[in-house]
Amino acid sequence: MWSKQQSVAEPPAVSPSPASPSPVVPFNVPPSGRLGSTPARSGARLGASIQIKGQVTGSEDLQIDGIVNGPISLQGHELTVGSAAQLTSEIHAGHVVAYGKVVGNVHARGRVDIKKDGSIIGDISSARISIEDGAHFKGRIEIDPTKNPSAAN
Repeated sequence: MWSKQQSVAEPPAVSPSPASPSPVVPFNVPPSGRLGSTPARSGARLGASIQIKGQVTGSEDLQIDGIVNGPISLQGHELTVGSAAQLTSEIHAGHVVAYGKVVGNVHARGRVDIKKDGSIIGDISSARISIEDGAHFKGRIEIDPTKNPSAAN
């Protein structure tokens, strides 16, 4: 029969090592956040009720779920356009993932992904591009594989 004294006296099957903590990935990390990659980058989020008219700049990853009218510059970091987002913006970023609507030109050092229900109306300049079935794109694409994804834009 089980007793409280027995459970206290028994050591855990595997004792965690304080020198090598296991990586913890929150549920809200985008799929591009890979385990074992470079140290986690800080990120910010603009919620669905946020509306910005003006310039957005930053040096961290950003997820936008609201409305932005104005240029966005993220100095080589990732921009995630949420499914409810509506951007009327000239975008300069390291990587761009569009689940929502973007009207304006997109300049990415790395990759531009337009997801199933995403939409980009404007020209794309990038090293790589991915457009899923069901996505909407209207514009020109300029692919330059010599772009350095790690360089700031």
